[in-house]
Amino acid sequence: MFDSLKEKLGSFREDVEETAEEKAAEEEAATDAPEGETAEAAAAEPVGEADAAEPAAESAAESVTETTAADPEAADTSGDEADDDEADDPEAGETSTGFGAKVKAAATGKFVIEEEDLEEPLWDLKMALLESDVEMSVAEEILDRVEEELVGERRKFTESTGSIVEDALREALLDVISVGQFDFDQRIADADKPLVIIFTGVNGVGKTTSIAKMSRYLEERGYSSVLANGDTYRAGANEQIGEHAAALDRKLISHQQGGDPAAVIYDAVEYAEANEVDVVLGDTAGRLHTNEGLMDQLEKIGRVVGPDMTLFVDEAVAGQDAVRRAEQFDEAVTIDGSILTKADADSNGGAAISVAHVTGKPILFLGVGQGYDHLERFDPEVVVERLLGGEE
Repeated sequence: MFDSLKEKLGSFREDVEETAEEKAAEEEAATDAPEGETAEAAAAEPVGEADAAEPAAESAAESVTETTAADPEAADTSGDEADDDEADDPEAGETSTGFGAKVKAAATGKFVIEEEDLEEPLWDLKMALLESDVEMSVAEEILDRVEEELVGERRKFTESTGSIVEDALREALLDVISVGQFDFDQRIADADKPLVIIFTGVNGVGKTTSIAKMSRYLEERGYSSVLANGDTYRAGANEQIGEHAAALDRKLISHQQGGDPAAVIYDAVEYAEANEVDVVLGDTAGRLHTNEGLMDQLEKIGRVVGPDMTLFVDEAVAGQDAVRRAEQFDEAVTIDGSILTKADADSNGGAAISVAHVTGKPILFLGVGQGYDHLERFDPEVVVERLLGGEE
């Protein structure tokens, strides 16, 4: 799962580490050089310029001393003020990447990761994210966060940069995919029964199968459910969901083809109330966002039934198409979360990275196979660990 993106994130980590190792070697060599010289200067041993610089420095020092003696107030006190500021705030300048920071870094056996050190690795990471179908604004958010975490970071010459980069990636990825997360199981437990969940999305992305998987998921946690076929437009829809209902031994509420979807789901709610069923799982027609009539049907279901939750279903392998559709469905009917099917076949991970950030609504589940048990709770921390190679 997400193998291609995992590989690209690993490449970024290696690129930054390689760049940092080269810089560490250069600055360590500079630290070992004779006082006041760079490693290159020590090797070249330029004499003339250094000799010329000494009298100039001495002359400047004498000039400052004379001026101060003649008029103490005329001396520039900005340096003293800066010293006072540093004394008042010991942390001041800790993330600076200027000359002073370099001197301090050399004195303490550490070096600073600077913005220019990251330019090429960050550009490569941006291209890698876009190639993995990560939405542009999401990719830029990740890059900004990584850069913020890394620039000004200090490390010893003898330390590895890999863990620093991995921590920065972890924080950036968690930031974009954890949007809106809530405890799905707790919400089910706390809700008045029957709880009504509506599933929506375009044709062929696995909505009906996801409903069946959700019914099994709920059963394993002690909840009963009834299935409702609000997909009254598609020939064969009753038969498809009927097969799942029979396999799971669930009650199916359906009307004839061409019936009113809102009426079907309303009848399912009535059945659940009469028979003390905990959850109503309502299928809907596979809607294209451009079909206003079908969108109107979704809005009618909202008015007539008042679902407790509306879940958007799409394929993880659809990448940016899934991201765009999620955004459009959310604008039309206000989704509460998403389910991404075929996640086990998705090497890119673009939808998994982008959907929550773009919609502001969480990814709640991943479909990871064809079996009824193949519905996995979306845990941002687990997903990030997978992406960073820490968990399979």
